[in-house]
Amino acid sequence: MAISLNWINDYVDVKNEDKVDLANKITASGINIEKVTTTKIDNLVVGEVIECTNHPDSDHLHVCMVNVGSETLQIVCGASNVRTGIKVIVALPKAKLPDGDKLFEIKKSVIRGVESNGMLCALFELGLEEKTEENYSKGICELDKNAPVGVNALDYLNVSDTTYELDLNPNRTDCNNHIPFAYEVAAVLKKQVTMPDISFKELDEKIDNQVSLDVTTPNVYMYNLMIAKDVKIKESPDFIKHRLEVAGVRSINNVVDISNYVMLEYGQPLHFFDKDVVGDKIVVRMAKDGEVITTLDKEERDLIKDDILITDGDTPLCVAGVMGGLNSGITDKTKNILIESAMFNPYNIRYTSIRLGLRSEASLRFEKPLNYEYCLLALKRACHLLEKYADAKIVKGSLSYDKVDKTPKVIKVTLKDFNSILGMKVTNNDVKETLTNLGFDYQENNDNYEVIVPNRRQDIYPQKEDIIEEVGRLMGYDNIEPTLPLIRTKKGEYRSNIKFRKIISKRMRSLGFNEIRTYTLISEGDSQKYIYNFNKPIKLLKPMLKERSVIRQSLLNSLMEVVNYNLSKKNKDIYLYEIANVYSEKDNEFFEDTKLAFAMTGKYLFNTWNSLNYTTDFYLIKGVIENLLEFLGLNNRYSLTLSGNLPKEIHPKINCEIIVDGKSIGYFGKLHPNVSKEDVYICEMSLSALFEHKTSDVKYIELNKYPTIEKDVAFVLDKSVLAESLVKDIKSYGGKLLTNIKIFDIYTGDKIDDSKKSIAYNLTFEDKTRTLTEEEVMEIFNKIIDNICTKYNASIRDK
Repeated sequence: MAISLNWINDYVDVKNEDKVDLANKITASGINIEKVTTTKIDNLVVGEVIECTNHPDSDHLHVCMVNVGSETLQIVCGASNVRTGIKVIVALPKAKLPDGDKLFEIKKSVIRGVESNGMLCALFELGLEEKTEENYSKGICELDKNAPVGVNALDYLNVSDTTYELDLNPNRTDCNNHIPFAYEVAAVLKKQVTMPDISFKELDEKIDNQVSLDVTTPNVYMYNLMIAKDVKIKESPDFIKHRLEVAGVRSINNVVDISNYVMLEYGQPLHFFDKDVVGDKIVVRMAKDGEVITTLDKEERDLIKDDILITDGDTPLCVAGVMGGLNSGITDKTKNILIESAMFNPYNIRYTSIRLGLRSEASLRFEKPLNYEYCLLALKRACHLLEKYADAKIVKGSLSYDKVDKTPKVIKVTLKDFNSILGMKVTNNDVKETLTNLGFDYQENNDNYEVIVPNRRQDIYPQKEDIIEEVGRLMGYDNIEPTLPLIRTKKGEYRSNIKFRKIISKRMRSLGFNEIRTYTLISEGDSQKYIYNFNKPIKLLKPMLKERSVIRQSLLNSLMEVVNYNLSKKNKDIYLYEIANVYSEKDNEFFEDTKLAFAMTGKYLFNTWNSLNYTTDFYLIKGVIENLLEFLGLNNRYSLTLSGNLPKEIHPKINCEIIVDGKSIGYFGKLHPNVSKEDVYICEMSLSALFEHKTSDVKYIELNKYPTIEKDVAFVLDKSVLAESLVKDIKSYGGKLLTNIKIFDIYTGDKIDDSKKSIAYNLTFEDKTRTLTEEEVMEIFNKIIDNICTKYNASIRDK
């Protein structure tokens, strides 16, 4: 957004200010001016062609004698419309004209043997028009015959201006408009703001007799109407066209331009209806689902119940705050105008404009809080300009709907607050002067202030820090004296759960996995997948995409997207993990959980230098989980149990639930063949739940200096018996001397009955204090065999 200083000068006298210095002062006060641009060009004057003859050595050039006030100059010109007697714009030698981002200087020259002392200019050569074929063919600019010779041409055209391009913080978008920005200029310069003229004459006719107003939705806070009659549609005055052009708004006609002009002045959007088309009734209501309107851009728009509509009681006339309807817009035949100035619910305007793809200068302003005082002032200002530049006659009175809370914002703050928070030496005089310059009313009593915030400053909340900030920025942050902090400090450290998360991540990487980061948002359909201990999913109110509309409860949805992408690219060896938070809702209460999820498929490339590569299977992922749990100090506190209560995406027979201290923290297993044709193994567990299971610090244990004794045994038993059950019983029968149990073979084949299976175990016996004898180990070993065979009706496999 660009601000015109010519325009600002209507409200605050900046005519004699250095424009760059002023920009620096405003930026230092907190309103960032990114670029200063001036259209002023020195040595550019109004001239009169007093003689024009053909060039002796050209069929299209002319030799002109031009009166520039102080002298008469000979200038060669190639424009087709140059002739004796016209007033023109003359660039004298040393004038610098715009050429894209650069300038080129006019110099005395010789053109085909004839001396030329300047240049006769077209508007596009001054940067005042686009360089189009049409503008080029028009030739040089012909000024009015009454233009005074010798004066600065841009001053005569009233287009000599300096503009500020702003880079505003989101809370100060009010400064995109000229009156709010003028208050900032006035505060910096310690001057007063003069508000624009809003006077006009009224007809004896009353508006109540010509139109009625009915507002039926609470999403309208204020709605005002006035009527202007007998308007004449014509071209806008030059100063309005120029000011709109500076702001990036295209001039259309005087009536439409006035609407845009007032919006850029006050920041209050207006809408003009053709009164003769609208009729005698305005009804403001919410749209109905499926209702349709054709907007000014001739596009048909489908509406929903969240859109605010202006209607004539039946037919939609305008999508409130977004765009008018084609059926009620201003045309060259318009005679009578119904003028709207309103305040709507910003939420509705924002999402309607986004959904319809119609974000405009007006809708952007409606999306922010507006000043209710300007709502009626802008309406009256429009009537003043319509009367002055469109010959309008204003019908007496206005119709108003007003539900705005006008309770003033009063903020209490003390002089001590200013000094302690700003770190500056602030006096009562400083505070009083700054508040006065800002235009804030206040009362002071013994260093205690009650400040009344003007309604135009919607960015200020009723908290003392906002007032302190206002005083600080106007006094200048560079006046803050640097001091060393006096607070006590201590060595920082990670919160324990963050440290726990980092430990697990490091362990997963050491096991050969690669970490990924994926989207938190998924589709509503995917939100039902991989769910363990299902809660209600949390949906976004206004998602940008259907594919990203729900906050995930499981990391596996996103993880599997990455796995499938890699598989589609022929990457078959995949070991990926992610640690992230998931969210859910239950009984109107929201839950956050930190989870670990990982997936494995293909060759497990661990210790590739030693060729220890394995094909991923159930036992490999089980080993990864056991490695992780034992690394965390949970030895003998966890179990992995086959479960029939896991998500349908998991193979019903190749899975396990992870139990720690009797509580389930997650699951793992193979993906169901209906989900993936590849052998993909996945796991997801709750780190939040795991973190609650406290463990002792890891202690160093010296390596046993005494030898161990190993024994192998293979039991033949029913297929229904779980290997885990045998391990538990073997441990209990083996006592303290049995330190390790390892399964090294599972056999089902021709050598045993079809209903049986063979499980082979390697048992390790040791004592930390002495060397074991073969006899005492065999005694324990035989006890284990006898008890297992008796309990499970098992036999020993001998071949």
